[in-house]
Amino acid sequence: MIGRPKLVLASGSPRRLALLNQAGLEPDSLEPVEVDESPDRGELPRTLAVRLAREKAAASIQRVRGREEIKSAYIIAADTVVAVGRRILPKPDLLEEAATCLRLLSGRTHRVYTGVCLITPRDAERTRLVETRVRFKRLSNEDLESYLASGEWRGKAGGYAIQGLAGSFVTKLVGSYTNVVGLPLYETTAMLEGEGYPTHFGWLNPP
Repeated sequence: MIGRPKLVLASGSPRRLALLNQAGLEPDSLEPVEVDESPDRGELPRTLAVRLAREKAAASIQRVRGREEIKSAYIIAADTVVAVGRRILPKPDLLEEAATCLRLLSGRTHRVYTGVCLITPRDAERTRLVETRVRFKRLSNEDLESYLASGEWRGKAGGYAIQGLAGSFVTKLVGSYTNVVGLPLYETTAMLEGEGYPTHFGWLNPP
């Protein structure tokens, strides 16, 4: 797409890509990176979200800057953490982990934190932390068993996807909905705009 700077999403998440597309942004490249997402001892959920976003962004720089076609790109990285109090919930791959998460979330309010890190073409770094409070209804045994059987929880922070079946569990949400999905759009586009990226370019050139 000639006429705008390059944009790289340092993630393979289809949810984050869909959110960027919703805002009219089409990354020139997806560059998922692997980092150790284990929290440090005593690390707070909000601190973890920002640290992991920064580590993902940093891990992608060498790869991106080494490729001629995207070497001057803006790089966006993010990480989402779900917490009950100070307890950080996993991104479960096992049924038992997911069941534990859902039982903790049942009938109570939890917090979703997303850290967003932007690396500019000049390698300046900008970070934002967004927090959303979400309350679940009290989950019945049927709710739990059916949701676990769906498999939707796999690899999702806190063991659920609000944009999917689990949206029917939410009784109250205070803050950004897109933050809970995985990328807070207002804050992300504001960061890009603040660093000179033309976020409305795609609006003027619809596909």
